Amino acid sequence: MALRALILGAAAGGGLPQWNCAAPNSAGFWGRGARLDAATQSSLAVSVDGARWVVLNASPDIRAQIMARPQLHPRDAGESGLRNSPIAAVVITNADIDHVAGLLSLRESQAFDLWTTDAIAEILAANPIFDALNPALVRRRRLALDEAVEVTPGLSVELFAVPGKVPLFLEGETVETDLMGEQTAGVRLSAGGAAAFYIPGCARMTPELAERLRGAALAFFDGTVFHDDEMIRLGVGTKTGRRMGHMAMAGPEGSLAAFAPLDVARKVYVHINNTNPVWNPASPERATVEAAGWEVGRDGMEITL
Repeated sequence: MALRALILGAAAGGGLPQWNCAAPNSAGFWGRGARLDAATQSSLAVSVDGARWVVLNASPDIRAQIMARPQLHPRDAGESGLRNSPIAAVVITNADIDHVAGLLSLRESQAFDLWTTDAIAEILAANPIFDALNPALVRRRRLALDEAVEVTPGLSVELFAVPGKVPLFLEGETVETDLMGEQTAGVRLSAGGAAAFYIPGCARMTPELAERLRGAALAFFDGTVFHDDEMIRLGVGTKTGRRMGHMAMAGPEGSLAAFAPLDVARKVYVHINNTNPVWNPASPERATVEAAGWEVGRDGMEITL
């Protein structure tokens, strides 16, 4: 039984290009420089049989992502009728807008299971707009941390806490950026003897997380920024990666250094911000991550274990 992982969206919130940005990576889309490949907002789909898919995080771009990937196209009419999507479940790792807004595009009378932690479920329940998901069709199901659950036949999902923060729309005057709990989760995916990790948001590498990842066959990991202060350097923002709840790639506490001793066979960056220079194949930062054995995720990349 093979584990198939399909990147639906490799970019962080806003995508590439970001609609209001003329920084170097986005400028080419407006006719002002070399144009890079576009990328939609963070999401991964996984399957063991190619017939039933589980979507990890419902991006605001999910409709376009489904249209772009034949694996997720509606099937021919059968016992389920003309509304017959292969998406069997959605798993949410945090309640950031770029991970839950796409749920509103999945409201058209299609049955699927919506899996969340209790903390994320409470955020969704507190906003009545998500009641557009018909409870007669969309079952809201809870995932306890550190407990593997078979979400489709042959595919198990285990959520575990990673350092992070509450969603931007719930921030108060004081913001803790490396909270440990149900608000930010990583995912271990397993099918038969194959296992992979999906961690699109992580504020720092803890000893516990390092041990989880050690020797893994495949890890999709938070690649939001290369330099912690890159948004400030470019003059497009005032927040560091750390302030946003994401560890940088570079630096002594960055993901390049953190993963170096972990012997992860295949490492793929996802949730990459539009400011990150690794989007440019000709950049020295891209050369640095590739020399360290990393791949820069792209929309449509599919990996089978």
